[in-house]
Amino acid sequence: MAMTDYFQRKLDDKRRLTIPAEVRTEFASGVVVTRGFGKYLHLYSKDVWYQTVEPALRGDILDEQMGDKNAKLRMGKIEADLDLKQGRFTLDNSLVDYAGISKEIVAVRAGQYWRIVASELADI
Repeated sequence: MAMTDYFQRKLDDKRRLTIPAEVRTEFASGVVVTRGFGKYLHLYSKDVWYQTVEPALRGDILDEQMGDKNAKLRMGKIEADLDLKQGRFTLDNSLVDYAGISKEIVAVRAGQYWRIVASELADI
């Protein structure tokens, strides 16, 4: 079975994003969506967020770069349960606006997370 590393979707009128059936089990624990380091979003499973990202964000309290990473990833962060039957969750307006998403997105696997980009901005 081939691994899915890329998908395109349209948000519905309620800003819900449907995850392809091939990768839904990845998000059985739920989803975490944050701002990316550019004008895109990061999509993590809750398992990856709490087992990998959270521990990595616990750095030296006086480390300015660590503070910048925390601020970037936590500002507008949402956590949601994935509707496993329909495979969707709702994106927050602030995240959609930040990434310049109007309707269509491109999602690309980036290791343990997914990068979500507005399709009109995707130059991948």
